[in-house]
Amino acid sequence: MKVDTGLGITFDADVDGVEAAEASGYDAAWLPETNHDPLLMAAASGRTTERIQIGTSILVAFARSPMTTAVAANDLQLYTRGRFLLGLGSQISAHITRRFSMPWSDPAKRMKEYIAAVRAIWRTWETGDPLDFRGDYYSHTLMTPMFDPGPNRYGNPPILLAGVGPQMTRVAGEVADGFLAHAFTTPQYFREVTVAGLAEGRKAAGRTLDGFEISGFPFVVTGATEEAMAQTAKACRKQLAFYASTPAYRGVLELHGWGDLGVELTALSKQGEWDTMGTLIDDEVLNEFAIVAEPDRVADVLLERYGDLFTRLTPYPLGPSAPEVWEPIIRKLQSA
Repeated sequence: MKVDTGLGITFDADVDGVEAAEASGYDAAWLPETNHDPLLMAAASGRTTERIQIGTSILVAFARSPMTTAVAANDLQLYTRGRFLLGLGSQISAHITRRFSMPWSDPAKRMKEYIAAVRAIWRTWETGDPLDFRGDYYSHTLMTPMFDPGPNRYGNPPILLAGVGPQMTRVAGEVADGFLAHAFTTPQYFREVTVAGLAEGRKAAGRTLDGFEISGFPFVVTGATEEAMAQTAKACRKQLAFYASTPAYRGVLELHGWGDLGVELTALSKQGEWDTMGTLIDDEVLNEFAIVAEPDRVADVLLERYGDLFTRLTPYPLGPSAPEVWEPIIRKLQSA
């Protein structure tokens, strides 16, 4: 299994973090689109590393046209010498319309067309055929020689799509090369809802899940001391409460009969009661969403829960985290 790491603190820290992740033996480093541009961070780190894959988790697709994404991803595949992973996500309507001032509608249908448009652009550069993509949301019908970079000598980067709900999950299976699982999931939800949706999408495309990348992002509560474990558990409860307050993610809770918890957390979030929210995540909920284990058991529990589902994973540690705790875990997972 491939083991990755997620970054997202500051620009300089993330660029240096990719180098450190390579030195630590991680297979990939994922850069988020939060307070910095992950494309710029990927470009900056791509030239200072040699082995590690560099991905966006996620790049906000609907904040850009398919053409701008196709150009940037193509260039990053060159800059990283074939190590770039294009991770896309939709974000939510408020951010797209109010933060980016871009249109929002039918996110699953729009995303399916978006990825098809990116692939059509890449295909034109590869084959030299005229660009003639016409969809309901996007239209690309002009590509003159000055703007055509030609075939990428490293091939096109793989596209991984993030999703939680069944519609976006099916789209990922149908048109993407892989799936970026949200951290807010459980083994039961992932098996019964997510994998079923991915398989349905693959079937629609005439494919199976063989060779399809599934990247997990499981919460992990561990630590070298009881104090570290307690701090990590507290941080995890708070993060879980934040996700659980989002109505779009309520289906995960409802599968376990915890829908009322989501309603209560949503109400508290509107009141700004962030610290109180974390106290509502009891041990039952915590243990369903997170791996709670001593360091020497983390790898075994991860493999027991997700070993037959994920092809790669990014542990989601919160609170104190020491290299001496994580290095043995990484090696054990990579050898599985």
